[in-house]
Amino acid sequence: MKLLVVGSSNMDLVISLPRIPVAGETILGGKSSMVFGGKGANQAVSALRAGGDVSYIAKVGKDLFGENMIAHFKKEGFNTDLILTDDKEPTGVAQIFVSENGENSIAVAPGANLQLMPTDLLPYRDLIQHAEVVLLQLETPIATIEFIADLVHNSSVKLILNPAPAQTLSAVLLSKVWLLTPNETEASLLTGITVIDKATAENAAAALLLKGVENVLITLGEKGCLLYNESGANYFQAFTVKAVDTTAAGDVFNGSLAVAITQGASWKNAIRFAAAAAALSVTKEGAQPSIPHKSEIEHFLNTVNP
Repeated sequence: MKLLVVGSSNMDLVISLPRIPVAGETILGGKSSMVFGGKGANQAVSALRAGGDVSYIAKVGKDLFGENMIAHFKKEGFNTDLILTDDKEPTGVAQIFVSENGENSIAVAPGANLQLMPTDLLPYRDLIQHAEVVLLQLETPIATIEFIADLVHNSSVKLILNPAPAQTLSAVLLSKVWLLTPNETEASLLTGITVIDKATAENAAAALLLKGVENVLITLGEKGCLLYNESGANYFQAFTVKAVDTTAAGDVFNGSLAVAITQGASWKNAIRFAAAAAALSVTKEGAQPSIPHKSEIEHFLNTVNP
């Protein structure tokens, strides 16, 4: 196993509407669906479909959603012995509004995700410490994130942290991160520098390096992304596609990027692969239903300009 993803799993209740309602407003005429989601699950499934050697640890409730998720992960090809269950809390649920132009608004009830504690991971210490790359997000308890960071610190394991949803993080935790992948909002919160252009993105990335992060990759939406490390700043363009639903784009980017890194790709090729996967994902509706397979990503890359 080269890549270990530890993180959330949600059932996404999606309503597609002409536009996202404002507070107090009811909009009729939407279309509803239930799809598998959650940042951890999205990134794990993305990594697996991108051709990775992946394991995934999560916690769901002992309910119908949880049973459906375990069956889904088994079908995808995961070892479902690593999908834990909680006796008290229900499976995490996300309510997602998606507009006609691809924008989304999301509310999450974390449920069992917040019960994935360090004690749950004690039986998997060897698995964590022998991965090449560990990929984390912030929809599970921060204590669990810190526990994993401590386990792999000063080892050969590359810790990738996608600091989403946005929240403040300690300098101690950041100093143990090999690669941090914030978007503009998350980078702004972590540094106090409002990221609005290339100059402010570089300033924020430099500030994160001062906190001890080894590599920073700030995603800038349709403007691409900035990689910043001791070698300096490098910008990479995004692929231009017609967006239908952007719900899981960041997760697809992170999962695909992590796989490319485990396969020894250069920064340029890893980021290009991840950007292609993310671009393909926004052309389809839903979180995990939109995640492309390796063959689709490679075909896309063969048909577009570098």
